[in-house]
Amino acid sequence: MKSVLNDELIDFLNKSHNEYFAANEIKNILLKNGFKELKENERWSLKENSSYFFLRNLNSLVAFKTPIHLNKATYSNKIISSHLDSPALKLKENPANLTYFYEKWKVEVYGGLINSTYVDRPLGVAGRIVTRENNIIRTKLVDSNKAIAIIPNVAIHQNRNINNGFVYNPQIDLLPIVGIHEDENTYFDKFIESFLNKNEELLSYDLYLYNFDKAQYVGVNDDLICGAKEDDLSAAFLSLKSLIYSKNNKNSFTISAFFNNEETGSLSFSGADSDLLSSTLRRIESAFNINKEESLSARKRSFVLSADNGHAIHPNHPELSDDKNICKLNKGILIKFNSNMAYTSDAFSSSLVKVLCKDENIPYQVFFNRSDARGGSTLGNISISKESILTCDIGLPQLAMHSTYETIGSDDTKHMFDLMKTFYEREFVINNDQINFLEKSNKNPKIL
Repeated sequence: MKSVLNDELIDFLNKSHNEYFAANEIKNILLKNGFKELKENERWSLKENSSYFFLRNLNSLVAFKTPIHLNKATYSNKIISSHLDSPALKLKENPANLTYFYEKWKVEVYGGLINSTYVDRPLGVAGRIVTRENNIIRTKLVDSNKAIAIIPNVAIHQNRNINNGFVYNPQIDLLPIVGIHEDENTYFDKFIESFLNKNEELLSYDLYLYNFDKAQYVGVNDDLICGAKEDDLSAAFLSLKSLIYSKNNKNSFTISAFFNNEETGSLSFSGADSDLLSSTLRRIESAFNINKEESLSARKRSFVLSADNGHAIHPNHPELSDDKNICKLNKGILIKFNSNMAYTSDAFSSSLVKVLCKDENIPYQVFFNRSDARGGSTLGNISISKESILTCDIGLPQLAMHSTYETIGSDDTKHMFDLMKTFYEREFVINNDQINFLEKSNKNPKIL
């Protein structure tokens, strides 16, 4: 259904053309809500009962709130992780190619894209450019702000087999055309020059094509939200909102980590396989003079929700889902399991999430891939390799993952927000193989 939360999510999706724009939009929202920006190359001075964030490489960031009264002997970290990147077509350097009066731009595929979904769509171009002016290298975000490209299919009259399973070759079939001309000065050069100052020199860029079709409500009763990059920007946005609207914890750092490059394995300067999370924890501990022993014990009282979307049952292909664990849109968040630990959830970590859901009447579903099918993976098990913290993988159910236009349920966003906010605010203590929950009155522990 329509709601303020969903309206804000749709607006966020429409502004977040790629990870650079998503990170910038999150930064703007955090600043508007009283979070103070830190710099990784500067000394951190932190206070209790306060809110902070920092940006790395313009494509990832970490935001956190400090406890009201820090007890170094008993504190913990409550972390929600998500990622800002999505499969896309990225421009190569020297992309312009003039062929039969068309100008085409060379691209390569980023991540596990459903290639055909980029075809016959109005496409914009956005990302960052890196320039030099007066011996200073600068980075700036750029956006075409209109559809400037399209990748046309071959007509069925010229390819009679196109409906029999055509395989798109990225080197040939996924090149966008941006116009028709015979001028030696390419449209790409003109596009870049429109963003440069008089004495500014282009050095490099990270530019992506994006679907210019807007995210929107769909369905007779507005029970669907369709748009680009819902995997994983919807979970990232809800993590952001839950952090903003949750109260500072009594004795826990509440943290939201937004990684990059999950779609290509997380091995990057700002991915889950980097030191983004671990260095954040160390910097926080240093600012509060927390010693090594206090830090190590706090890790084992801490918990991570790894938030990355999963698959709802497909109405035309129900046979692709596990028949005993069917996940539906608008029927609750997913708790994701895999025996080979592609997802981090196990009986113990998932029980914490189930109790939070049960106590707050938040609907949830359990997700398994078919036993004879290889599913995807996410960033939870990668971040665990850097910081061994108890983790559970969750997500929104969705359709058409890795398409340029995906579908989620408009009720599930509230379910996820409620879980994330409850996770941040609810008092619990992890004690080896036992979790002590405190009731809402902060009396009478409930033991799991």
